[in-house]
Amino acid sequence: MKTFKNVLLVALFFVTATVLGQTKLTGKVVDEMGEPLPGANVVVKGTTNGSATDFDGKFMLNASSESGVVVVSFVGYNKKEVPYSGAADLGTIALEPSNVLEEIVVTASGVIDLAEDRKTPVAVSTIKASEIQAKSGAWDLPEVLKSTPSVQNIKGGAFGEGQMYLRGFDQTNTAFLLNGQPINGMEDGKMYWSNWQGVMDVANAVQVQRGLGSSKLAISSVGGTVNIVTKTIDNKRGGYVKQTVGNNGYTKSTAYYSTGLSEKGWSFSAMFGHWQGDGYVDYTHGQGQTYFLSVGYQPSENHTFNFMLTGAPQWHAAAGRGRISEFLENGIRYNSWNTDNVDSPNTLGNSKVYPGGRNIYHKPVANLTWDYTINDQSSLSTVLYGSMGRGAFASLSSSNGGLYARGSNNNHNWFGLVTNYNNELSENLSLNVGADVRTYNGIHFRSANEFITVDSIDNTTGYSGSFTVDKVFGGVNPWSLLFNPNNDHKQRLPYYDYEEVITYYGVFGQVEYSKDALSAFFQGALSNQDHQREEFLYTQNIGKSEKSKKVSNLGYNLKTGAAYEINEQHKVFANAGFYSRQPFHDDLFENTRDSNELIDPAVENQEITGLELGYQFGSEKVSVNLNGYHTTWANRTVLRNNGEDFDTPAYESYQTQGVKQVHKGVELELMTRPFEGLKLDAFVSVGDWKLEGNATQRTFNNQGDEIGTATEIEIDGFNVGGAAQTTAGANATYKFSSQFSIDANWNYYKDLYSIGSLTSKALKLPTYNLTDVGFTFRPQLKEKTYIKGIEFRVNVDNVFDEMYLESVNGTTTASSNPSENWKGINTSNNGRFGYGRTWNASMRINF
Repeated sequence: MKTFKNVLLVALFFVTATVLGQTKLTGKVVDEMGEPLPGANVVVKGTTNGSATDFDGKFMLNASSESGVVVVSFVGYNKKEVPYSGAADLGTIALEPSNVLEEIVVTASGVIDLAEDRKTPVAVSTIKASEIQAKSGAWDLPEVLKSTPSVQNIKGGAFGEGQMYLRGFDQTNTAFLLNGQPINGMEDGKMYWSNWQGVMDVANAVQVQRGLGSSKLAISSVGGTVNIVTKTIDNKRGGYVKQTVGNNGYTKSTAYYSTGLSEKGWSFSAMFGHWQGDGYVDYTHGQGQTYFLSVGYQPSENHTFNFMLTGAPQWHAAAGRGRISEFLENGIRYNSWNTDNVDSPNTLGNSKVYPGGRNIYHKPVANLTWDYTINDQSSLSTVLYGSMGRGAFASLSSSNGGLYARGSNNNHNWFGLVTNYNNELSENLSLNVGADVRTYNGIHFRSANEFITVDSIDNTTGYSGSFTVDKVFGGVNPWSLLFNPNNDHKQRLPYYDYEEVITYYGVFGQVEYSKDALSAFFQGALSNQDHQREEFLYTQNIGKSEKSKKVSNLGYNLKTGAAYEINEQHKVFANAGFYSRQPFHDDLFENTRDSNELIDPAVENQEITGLELGYQFGSEKVSVNLNGYHTTWANRTVLRNNGEDFDTPAYESYQTQGVKQVHKGVELELMTRPFEGLKLDAFVSVGDWKLEGNATQRTFNNQGDEIGTATEIEIDGFNVGGAAQTTAGANATYKFSSQFSIDANWNYYKDLYSIGSLTSKALKLPTYNLTDVGFTFRPQLKEKTYIKGIEFRVNVDNVFDEMYLESVNGTTTASSNPSENWKGINTSNNGRFGYGRTWNASMRINF
């Protein structure tokens, strides 16, 4: 009994010492208008010990030392350091707005290349979590970014088909990163936003770095880099439920919860959502889910681990482009693929789901991060990630006198590692070195994804092998496709069954010097890509394959820059860079049936040269960013076809080498706070994007044989199409009270050109402008309630229901007959009109 008492006394002593050794800190964080900033980070300087503010901006933090400094930060605001001595109420801490991301990212902090991690600036804009969640509604991420300088959003015809242009470069040439992980397709650089529906629900912020950016990876950022930063370890317990409804039967339900950080260093957070809708364009309905799971562990102040899993299984019917005359006759919601509609009895209901095709896909992404604070001067950050994508584009086809849905499957297994070591060599000099390794296995084949009026397909005609396809495996359900993919070559359709393996490995480094008003950096990266293609042959021995030669391409990039702070309000900077960028995998091989043959002559590296100048001004009421840029994109290879069916003799493909385009322009961004309660921002971007010189074009048939001889085509002076070269916008938010606010944004688009054919000049499209309005109401709640806050939100987009051409594929000039034109555009061209007036409303309950 005496021994037990002694043990109890010793335990009580340690518990008491631990409690007494902790310093309790409290306070409240507000914005420049005095409004609470929920989700702001409060961290003890030099440690990972921190907390997040609640819905009212309040925080409580136990520090292990009796004195020190806490660092307070929030997305889009300058961080503030507040000293403390003993347990204290730090009072109200007001943060000043900034145009860069100053939030402390708890995990992968050394891998996520944010602009503020480097003292030498870049052209950058940051969109806060509150703005993303308020304005996203039923849209993809590019729609939320449209009020950023030099960004053009194209909604597309259906759910998840949005496109983004940055400084005139499409999204295949803009690098997208999720918590430091590259997410552009490794085969072709493409982005499919239907796979990333959930990121807007869990994003802390999105940072758009235009041009050279601050990324150290050897990524294909010709236009720029978009960093999507999600929640990971959430220090505060709580969550929310949210319900959204919108036009055309749209509905979305979302729930999120976090346990907060336990005394043992563990934290768990999860989000799940479901959405569905009919689509704005006729017969483009869809549905899907979004999920997110984060498990964090902090065994000590020097180590932080986090596991994250997210995905967005979905299906949606697609919309086709059509002649402008067809839209004018049938309305802008017209789906040019309507002629293929059939009633399809399936697990998704008896509905018209194949107007021309349906996208079915599930791409879960997982990563494990480790942040190691080695000492006061050095740290190591590592991200290990993987993705397993399964999906298909299913369209109607016929066999044995009946109909089935033929799926063009695009599956992949993708794994990678990014690691970065940071060392503050001295007070003025810092060093970053790291590595980036990725391996990708793409799996492509055609299959029967749904039997409609037949129950099997006989594959005998024209093949030396004979077999029957009578299974659908995952079919039309994205969850089933993930867990039950078609791995049986005898259940695949011939002449479209191949795989590729792409291996990428690179190293990068950066040195930055900073003293007083001057900062300068030098950055470099070296990488190698290996490509190999495997074609499966349909002979008597079904499943036999042949592999291509392995192709290796070496690439590199070099960037340097300097900045000078004239005084506290004025700063100037200049950056320059050169990329030797490897071609995409799809650019290397012939686009023909059963072919592992490389394109001849071989495709060489592209060469990108970027120059930037910038000026920044900041005061209490006004901030200004002025940027000038000049980007040369040379030695491009462009692959196109004549639009005929790949399986027909009429099909032709065109390989154009030596294409060069030059993008130059000026961007002005203005952020003001004229008086209490009002925020007024504006921007204008003026660009001049043109092709230069001549190029060499070759023509091939569907067997890969060259037709005729190479010809020189004249492209000098052609305008680059797809995005408006002159854009402007204004955004205003006014808070009538702590409970009610209204916001509006106006966007203007001019000098928009059609996407041409490289053999004809692009058409200049009509100028247009769009106005959106939003309303937010947060009712006052009684204290000491489980509900921390309620928010009602209403968005109305394209308030004035303006009719405008979003994009055009064609070069047919205006007709002499006015009835054959629309605002100066010949209506025989193919294109798509943008959406008319749309709306969505939501209610969010925080607890």
